[in-house]
Amino acid sequence: MLALAAVGIGFFALPLVGLMVRTPWSDLPSLLGSAVVLDALRISLVASVAATVISFIIGVPIAFVLARAEFWGKSIVRALVLLPLVLPPVVGGAALLFALGRRGVLGEPLHDATGIVLPFSMAGVVVAVTFVAMPFVVITVEAALRNLDSRFEGAAASLGAGRWAVLRRVTIPMILPSLLSGLALTWARAFGEFGATVTFAGNVLGRTQTMPLAVFVALESDRATATALSLAMVAVSLAVLILLRDRWWRPT
Repeated sequence: MLALAAVGIGFFALPLVGLMVRTPWSDLPSLLGSAVVLDALRISLVASVAATVISFIIGVPIAFVLARAEFWGKSIVRALVLLPLVLPPVVGGAALLFALGRRGVLGEPLHDATGIVLPFSMAGVVVAVTFVAMPFVVITVEAALRNLDSRFEGAAASLGAGRWAVLRRVTIPMILPSLLSGLALTWARAFGEFGATVTFAGNVLGRTQTMPLAVFVALESDRATATALSLAMVAVSLAVLILLRDRWWRPT
């Protein structure tokens, strides 16, 4: 087992070693400080934070409904909500384009009524990354709610606490570690999204070009910048995973 595990660990570690070997360390500050990189970083941060907020506002109620409510077609609803987890991102972006594009099912009447065009805009980036990332918070919070001992909520209700008081003072605090980890994974997934973004929002420099898209473009013309950007994204992703493990997934 140890030998096989060592091979597996090496399989995951080798690409990171290759990336670090190819990184131009002396030029790293100037590469990461270029205007193109800063624009891509700004767009990625704005879109990923917006996606996390939207996922909290919409995804948490979905998780509550899936965990606590019983209705016909519940398994279908759950599969629909979690579909982006297994759906190829490019397919998800194409589906968004057919639904919310200029000639889409909803996009065309939306444009006719308001003049809003989501593709090739910052709003389009937010929509794309939210579609791909929101399932992480839904599945995490739903699992936490299903594993929650409902006797605590019942005890609070028996002492006179209303539904909102029970939710605010009992339920949310008890699922808070899972909620935070779900939101962190949502942010990380949104920050690193590529396929749905490029398909639905395009790759417009300074407008919709996120960090992953900047890496893709730089690979064709500037390998040093691509390597520096890749290293930065790997560092962010590792930091999120280490933080989750040490603070929110620690066994009690």
